[in-house]
Amino acid sequence: MQQANDMQHTPGLRRAAAPAQSAPARGRLVVDAPMRAFHWLLALSFAGAWLTADGERWRALHVTLGYTMIGLLAFRVLYGLLGPRHAGLGAMWRRLAGLPAWLRGALRSRSPFDVDWRQGQNLMMTLAVAALLVAVVPLVLSGYATFNEWGGDWLEDVHEFFADLFLAVVIAHLAGIAGLSLLRRRNHALPMLTGRVAGAGPDLVKRNRAWLAALLLAAVLAFAAWDLRQAPDELVPASVPRTDVVARAS
Repeated sequence: MQQANDMQHTPGLRRAAAPAQSAPARGRLVVDAPMRAFHWLLALSFAGAWLTADGERWRALHVTLGYTMIGLLAFRVLYGLLGPRHAGLGAMWRRLAGLPAWLRGALRSRSPFDVDWRQGQNLMMTLAVAALLVAVVPLVLSGYATFNEWGGDWLEDVHEFFADLFLAVVIAHLAGIAGLSLLRRRNHALPMLTGRVAGAGPDLVKRNRAWLAALLLAAVLAFAAWDLRQAPDELVPASVPRTDVVARAS
């Protein structure tokens, strides 16, 4: 009680204690800016490609988004090989290597309460991310072959199959995040927006590298602008004559 009274009568101590009580906790940095930029650029590229898949109206944009996806995958591979440890692809594969053992343990357990469901949820999330990275390759290659008319209708069917598969994995991934958020009462999508999780402790990621994320975004936008300028006619609806569009624009 005496100590509290002394603090009340000491302005310097009162001013020093107030910020410590009101300062919001920033949380721990767990995902750096390049990883977050890659995640959202890939998601937006696929969403745009899916919406522009039918018809000829937005064919050039659809193709550009496909090229963007393979470029983003190349960045992710290089960042996983040359970047910081937390972004390494080896860590992802090492986690997935524990999936068979977890499945065997879950099947042999006599009670569902004996299963490490937290580990299983983390493994399934990692599996979904790995599946998305792998599926980009056949998805874009089949689309490129279809665009250049290298085969018959079967190539288009292959492209549609991988597009549907990619969409299914995305939906499963989103459902998993929503389920984890409800079960653990914590927003598991927030770290991919802010890069941080709530709680005290040291940052798991030491450097945010916002400059690299800005370079990645600039490269994607610059490529899109350049590639779309190569075929401006394909961005005009086939039902509208080009001369009419030019006349209205002028």
